[in-house]
Amino acid sequence: MNPLGSQSNTHFWPTAEIALVLTLALALVALWKPAFGGSGFHQIEKSLSRLAERKTLAVCSLFFSVVAIRLAVLPLLPVPIPGIHDEFSYLLMADTFAHGRLANPTHPMWMSFETFHVNWFPTYSSMYPPAQGFVMAIGQLLGNPWIGVLLSDAAMCAAILWMLQGWMPARWALLGGVFAALNLGVVSYWMNSYWGGSVAGAGGALVLGALPRIQRRTSVGSALLLGLGVAILANSRPYEGLLFCVPAGVWLLWWLIGKTKSKDSVGARIRNVFVPLSAAILLTLAFIGFYNLRLTGNALLFPHVLNTRTYHSTPLFLWEHLKAELTYNNQQFEDFYNGWEREDYQTTWKDARDVTAEKLARMGVAFFWPGALFVLPALPFVLREPRMRLLIATFFLCLAGVFAVIWSAPHYAAPLTCVIYALLAQAVRHLRTMKWNARLVGVALSRALVILLVLETGINVARRACDPLWWTCTGDSSRVAVIKQLIGTPGKHLIMVRYSDDHNIHDEWVYNGADIDGSKIVWARELEADQNEKLFAYFKDRQIWLVEPDVDNTEIKPYTPPPDQ
Repeated sequence: MNPLGSQSNTHFWPTAEIALVLTLALALVALWKPAFGGSGFHQIEKSLSRLAERKTLAVCSLFFSVVAIRLAVLPLLPVPIPGIHDEFSYLLMADTFAHGRLANPTHPMWMSFETFHVNWFPTYSSMYPPAQGFVMAIGQLLGNPWIGVLLSDAAMCAAILWMLQGWMPARWALLGGVFAALNLGVVSYWMNSYWGGSVAGAGGALVLGALPRIQRRTSVGSALLLGLGVAILANSRPYEGLLFCVPAGVWLLWWLIGKTKSKDSVGARIRNVFVPLSAAILLTLAFIGFYNLRLTGNALLFPHVLNTRTYHSTPLFLWEHLKAELTYNNQQFEDFYNGWEREDYQTTWKDARDVTAEKLARMGVAFFWPGALFVLPALPFVLREPRMRLLIATFFLCLAGVFAVIWSAPHYAAPLTCVIYALLAQAVRHLRTMKWNARLVGVALSRALVILLVLETGINVARRACDPLWWTCTGDSSRVAVIKQLIGTPGKHLIMVRYSDDHNIHDEWVYNGADIDGSKIVWARELEADQNEKLFAYFKDRQIWLVEPDVDNTEIKPYTPPPDQ
């Protein structure tokens, strides 16, 4: 879900103007004096090329570099505070897995704890696919869910480099991996929130990285890595992942039946690739069915679909229409589902154009940087390359699926991450061959675009920008401050959250973990008097507090009923 709809954010624009000035300045230098700094750049490129040729070392180095750099900037970009509805749903999933179960029993007082993107029947569980929650559960067991985010983002960058090594010479593969690491591994909500696309990005890289290796040599290991990539996509971004895998599946079928040149016989292809891959896919389908059965009671009913049926009356795709309004148990759900969601997209052509423009803008900021504009003259050459056809087909098919959906967030296109940086790296290869008046301006422009990416990353770190879009990874610390006030107070606590009539529906406070009854602090929504009394009777051993986020979002006081109760 997109938490802010079509709202704009002015934080982004001053930095965009600075970036534009820097881009123009470096472009002029590259055109005017393309040989400037040539010897120094040549030495750096030569050293990196030597590293790139040691492929395993390069992959490991990129992984640890992302981890090290992000940890080094913790004083400026601390461990992120969740703030978006979806993040808390993923955190619930991670906490559930960390407790050793896939779902939690429905709580008797569930109505007081009802919150966004969480199912309550037949189980208390997140509506999202499990892959992101799984890596965050690993992080939680290591000390903090964000550790899982950190490791998965670094793993995605390493997987992208590994994928690129199968498609292009090592030095260009390293360049593409560095693009991914700098753009998504430091100042991106993929790294700095609990809502990003690193897991799906890694899955896509495994799928496309396995194919050229399989073509060169039938290998059970490569087939299993391909199956692992498919499994990750199916359990992180199943819709986009399915579209992403269609071209790969067609290519693989064509190769299996012997239509693609290979030194291996059809029998060897079936034995070493088809059989292990089929086993991996069957295991994936079995797990998905089992997971659905545990969460929804139906192996074919996905938690996301169940949540949509329960709470949503808005369409998912651009061509669908609004359904009848639903009735909810609290005013905040009424405002969110019957208000904001229905107003944000009303199935008109103007709405379709607006959300499409919004996707283009957000994805442009998330995946690219101003210096990437320098590769535009080289893109036609990339699009004409026969060996890029599979990547291009994957790009356009998956992207079409992303743009068919109403809601807008860059991580919806996460499976395509490796394709995006593959096309960028290949475009830089062509750019470096371009001359103007017999001068190697393409080489100078290729160096300038790397410098611009490094500068943009450094500037964003210095200004404590966790993401260039600014509307993600900026959680409010007030709720955390309230928790800190009570965490050291003896006994157990129940916090009643009272909202004002003009409450911001994107600023939700009612979130709990997997074990509500065992938690020291429980958050509840203030409802009608009879429901509140039932809640107080159930938690009679707890001290009851009142928080009013719209009045003073750090003050807690003993609970008193509102004047009208």
